Amino acid sequence: MPLGEKAGFEKSQSRYCGVETEFNDDIPQLLNFNLSTGSFDFVVAPLMNPTYRPSLLEKDGVLPFAASDLVLSPSQWSSHVVGKLSSWIDLDSEDEALRIDSETTLKQEIAWANHLSVQACILPPPKGASCANYARCVNQILQGLNNMQLWLRIPLVKTDDDAMDANSTSFIDSWELWNSFRLLCEHHGQLSIALDILSSLPSVNSLGRWFGETVAAAIINTDSFLTNGRGYPCLSKRHQKLITGFFNHSIQIVISGKPAHSIPRPSSDLAANNFDNNGESPQRHPLRPYLDYVGFLFQRMDPLPEQERFELGYRDFLQSPLQPLMDNLEAQTYETFERDSMKYIQYQRAISKALLDRVPDDKASATTVLMVVGAGRGPLVRASLQAAEETGRKLKIYAVEKNPNAVVTLHVSSNELTWYLLQQSLVKLEGWEDIVTIISCDMRFWDAPEKADILVSELLGSFGDNELSPECLDGAQRFLKQDGISIPSSYTSFIQPLTAAKLYNDVKSHKDLVHFETAYVVKMHNIARLTPSQPVFTFTHPDYSTKKSNQRYKRLQFEIPSDTGSAMVHAEDLMQIVRGKIGSTQGFAGYFDAELYKDVHLGIEPSIATPNMFSWFAIFFPLRTPVCVKSGSPLEVHFWRCCGSSKVWYEWCVASPNASAIHNSNGRSYWVGL
Repeated sequence: MPLGEKAGFEKSQSRYCGVETEFNDDIPQLLNFNLSTGSFDFVVAPLMNPTYRPSLLEKDGVLPFAASDLVLSPSQWSSHVVGKLSSWIDLDSEDEALRIDSETTLKQEIAWANHLSVQACILPPPKGASCANYARCVNQILQGLNNMQLWLRIPLVKTDDDAMDANSTSFIDSWELWNSFRLLCEHHGQLSIALDILSSLPSVNSLGRWFGETVAAAIINTDSFLTNGRGYPCLSKRHQKLITGFFNHSIQIVISGKPAHSIPRPSSDLAANNFDNNGESPQRHPLRPYLDYVGFLFQRMDPLPEQERFELGYRDFLQSPLQPLMDNLEAQTYETFERDSMKYIQYQRAISKALLDRVPDDKASATTVLMVVGAGRGPLVRASLQAAEETGRKLKIYAVEKNPNAVVTLHVSSNELTWYLLQQSLVKLEGWEDIVTIISCDMRFWDAPEKADILVSELLGSFGDNELSPECLDGAQRFLKQDGISIPSSYTSFIQPLTAAKLYNDVKSHKDLVHFETAYVVKMHNIARLTPSQPVFTFTHPDYSTKKSNQRYKRLQFEIPSDTGSAMVHAEDLMQIVRGKIGSTQGFAGYFDAELYKDVHLGIEPSIATPNMFSWFAIFFPLRTPVCVKSGSPLEVHFWRCCGSSKVWYEWCVASPNASAIHNSNGRSYWVGL
């Protein structure tokens, strides 16, 4: 039974909670007890008797699987059972007999699980830092696997310096172990993680890395639970926050272990109600209190806001950026953008401030010429008229739009805007057709009959300049008065290194160079932001410099926070030695922040993002080969904005700690057409 109903989580895997069980050759009874009595949604169960060793089995003997495939229906196997492979398997053992037995058993168990159509199998954790043979065997299996997922069990090891044993010489950061394994398996899309959550947790930055990885399940042992004042299991505040993060990232919870709490007996009245008609006490699942607590944490979460529910379908979905000059937008795209009320509130604020600065109160009757370039279906025209009404200023508006289909809507709106505004109770405005002149033309080639006091545009892309706002406004600047105002007046792009395994795997699945050299618009969700973002390119309007160029180049250096990864104390010289804290960069998130006018801003850079705005998602610049970064070793990144006669494109690369190829050289894979 799902943990509960909550808006925005109807299709989330995190609604389902499983339980890890011991070997049982009566699978139907195992399911009945854990699903019906315990109210769990699925079991993580061994598929083979743990005492089995191929070298000890007689030739032609029957393999000791838990049950026949006929004891459950295919839908029961696929919906309610996750296979757990034998924990003794060690493919990197020095013992040759054990190593051979391990490889044979691994292949047999996965083949059987695949035959049963279970949704996933949990692989035992690597037994040591060296896992090359284990990964080789798993990678071979992955090449021929159908749809089943393999979840590598990885302990979430505490990495704080002060928690390390001074005599320890074999400590391994569990993220490094996972990173080594998935690199050996070529970032295969069917290889995910089952994280073992222990009683102590790493630092916040270290935990954050995992949200950018393909974590499918989090296994919480009963030993990790504390005891509340009533004797029931509960979790520490840090564990609670981590579990909530898992819920928000569609990560399923699995309860593991034996009961570690003595649950108080119910009162006599409650106990009487728990007896059936025959006077027999029904069997209670020993781990039900742990499930109830996980359900309590799920139910306690706030439902997703309406905006996030609207964006659910776009999470981690790669979209090609718009080509606004080459293509005409469709009505559905216009409608989506026009629903973003916060964006137009900010524009209206900026236009109001500009009107008040431009026209003093004693000259309020003077007419201000305002041009909306790239008017679309008219939302900025409406915002301008509302600003004029709000400030008591007079406007003459030119609405310039190249898309002939949108111009049709503008003409209709010119007759219907007064009705629209009255219906919305915003302003009472008469005579819109006498105020607004509609121009069906590309702003770069229009000959304006007069100069504008204020130039308003909505040409920004997710990376600020990636939809050619600089080139468009350069062309329109000639009909702005020398002291005229441009809204926006400037905008800056930002980049930020990411761990984004899902996005990387999605790009990799295309198996070509072009997709690794393309920037994508993404509603980023399953990511880990490794460092704060840094500014890249800035454009200012109007720009009257004589040697103006829209080409740009920026070199940036990022440093991973020191507590992101593992640490150890070296015992021989009693000096504290910090091992490389490692993060894996699989690409960069791009954002923008725009100054519309003076202190009125608009943007998506996470630390200063405009709230409740959905017109822009971040942009993702992938790397063909992920880069592992240690703290203390700066990540050096280079970005170029290049301009040709018919296109604009970006190039990017990593120079340190390991040099990458320069991506998208000469715009060979991705460009924006002029």
